[in-house]
Amino acid sequence: MDFSAEALFASLVVSVAGMALFRYGRKEQRLPQVFGGLVLMIGPYFSGGALGTWLFAAGVGALVWGAIRCGL
Repeated sequence: MDFSAEALFASLVVSVAGMALFRYGRKEQRLPQVFGGLVLMIGPYFSGGALGTWLFAAGVGALVWGAIRCGL
């Protein structure tokens, strides 16, 4: 894990967004949001830097959006 200011900020923002998505998913009982939130909270631990974190978050967001569009 990279400990630069950019990487730490990206990890913080993505993790907070994941927590919000997870809480929303639990409240509305929606599995794509719950799993997407969990992945966004855990994922930044394994990304290499700020760009990797942002790309990872965009990919997870696209998967959650696709799951919702498919009716899950």
